[in-house]
Amino acid sequence: MEFKYECNDCGKEYPSDKIIYRCPVCSASNEDGKMQKGNLITKIDDKHLKSLLTKDSVTPGDFLPYKIPNEMTFPVGNTPLYSPLRLIIKTGFKNLKIKNDGANPSGSFKDRASQLVAAQALHFGEKTIALASTGNAGSAMACAGAAYGLDIVLFVPESAPKAKLLQSALYGAKVVPIKDNYDAAFSLSIEYTKKYGGINRNTAYNPMTVEGKKTISIELFNQMGRKAPDAVYVPVGDGVIYSGVFKGFYDLKEAGLIDKLPKIICAQSEKSNAISKAWKSGVLNTIPKATTRADSISVESPANGRMAVRYINESDAWATEVTDEAILAAQLELGSEAGIFAEPAAACAWAAFKKDAEEGKIDKNAEVVVLLTGIGFKDMASVEGAISVPESIEPTVEALGKVFG
Repeated sequence: MEFKYECNDCGKEYPSDKIIYRCPVCSASNEDGKMQKGNLITKIDDKHLKSLLTKDSVTPGDFLPYKIPNEMTFPVGNTPLYSPLRLIIKTGFKNLKIKNDGANPSGSFKDRASQLVAAQALHFGEKTIALASTGNAGSAMACAGAAYGLDIVLFVPESAPKAKLLQSALYGAKVVPIKDNYDAAFSLSIEYTKKYGGINRNTAYNPMTVEGKKTISIELFNQMGRKAPDAVYVPVGDGVIYSGVFKGFYDLKEAGLIDKLPKIICAQSEKSNAISKAWKSGVLNTIPKATTRADSISVESPANGRMAVRYINESDAWATEVTDEAILAAQLELGSEAGIFAEPAAACAWAAFKKDAEEGKIDKNAEVVVLLTGIGFKDMASVEGAISVPESIEPTVEALGKVFG
C-alpha cells in the first residue's frame, strides 16, 4: 500500500521506502520540560482510502500500511464489545458499550501496535526489535516476537511490575532492567538500535505504534453496524493509544465511511495529567513527576503528547481527570458488576465516564464506548488491599452456621 509520513509539527512529508522514526528538523529542536516535537503521522494514500467506499465490508487490514503476515499466527483484535446490563441500568445509559482489549493475546491493547511493528520488521528483513517499556508494551512485543520468530530486546526500569517482566521473559525476550526510570530505558534502547541495528518499537518514536492501534476503531465501526459511536473514553498516559483511536476514525472519515468523528475523551489520573494540563492550558509542558497507582499510564513526559492534544481538539472532545481512589473503585465495579477484570490504567476510562455522567457532560441517549486496555491479572497487587480471601473453615455444618448464620 502506498503511504507517506507527515510531521505532526511542521507538516514536512517524508517517503516510506525506508525506516524513519521522527522528523529530523523538529526533533532536533526539542527542549527540556517541553513535550517532544517531530513525531510522524502515517498518511495512507487517498485513492486507496476512497476505494474502500465501494467494498461491501472492510477489515482493519484494509487500513494498514504493511500487510499482516499469517494473521492467525498472532490473532490480534476482534476483542469483545460488551453491553453490560447491570451498568446500563445503574448509569441510565441505554447505549453504553465496553470494548475489552484485555482479551488480546498478551492481555493488552498494545498487541495491536506490536503486531504491526513485527510486520514492519519482516517487511524490511529485520530480525531484532528493541524497545523500552514499563510493562505492557514489552510483554506485547515479546508475545508477538515469540509468534513470529523475532528477537526482542526489552529495556525496563527496575521498578516495573514483576508480573509483566516475567511475562516478557516467558515469551523469550531479552529483558534488560535499568537502575533508573523509563526515560533512561528509552534512551538506552535507542542507543542499542543505533549500535546493533534492528527495528526500534518505542512508543510514538516508531510511527507504526500509533498506526497499529487504530485498528480498534475499524473494529468498532464494524461491531456497531458500520457506524461510529458518539463518544469513546480512552485511558491516556503517553498519548499513543489516544492518537491511534483518533487516527482510525479519521481514516474512516477520509474513506467516506463515516460522516463525522466521535468525541474521543482523554481520561487521565490527577497524578499523571500532563496531556490534560496541556490541553486545558494550551502550554505543552511535561510534569515534574507522575505518581498514579495506574502504572501503565504513569507518565511525566508523554511521548505523543503534542499529537494527542491536537487530536482532542480535532475531535471536539475534552480531557477528564480522576483520582486514584476513583480508578481503584472503578476497577472493583467493573469486576463485580460487569465480570471484567481490568488493570487500573484501563479502569481509568470507566472512572472518567462515571465522573462525566454524574456531571451531565454526556447525553444519556448517546452511544458511548468505554475502552479497557489491559487485563487485571497483569497487576494483582492493585486489588490485594481492597479484597481478600476468607480464612478456611472446618468441613462441618456447625462451621457453615458461623459463616452464613
